Amino acid sequence: MATISAEYKGSLRTQSTHIQSGNTIITDAPTDNNGKGEAFSPTDLVCSALSSCMMTLMGILANREGIELTGLKSEVTKLMAQNPRKIQEIQIVFSHPKLMATPEQKEKLKRAALTCPVALSLSDSVTQTVTFNF
Repeated sequence: MATISAEYKGSLRTQSTHIQSGNTIITDAPTDNNGKGEAFSPTDLVCSALSSCMMTLMGILANREGIELTGLKSEVTKLMAQNPRKIQEIQIVFSHPKLMATPEQKEKLKRAALTCPVALSLSDSVTQTVTFNF
């Protein structure tokens, strides 16, 4: 059974719907690739998915370890390669200046992030540069 339905809306825009919840996501081609850049591009969503997946896995671990992770933030930078046009590198900087965790718990959080399903699904040709500021 499908989990997502999608439709091309014209003018390099798509709309995807999460069937279970009804939530929708609009994508636009970026301005450097003939688009309007009025929404996330599909490659932006890949980068966002990586960050979100890493935070989710850290959240699961934090719940198990009794760590308050609320307020964890990330800054994501996408670097594109040309010929062929593809994601070359995803840079993510996580920060949580008030994280109350032991050094061992911090290492577990990092390991959880780096082994999230999206991270493991991306090709080895996509460099994942992840920094943890906590």
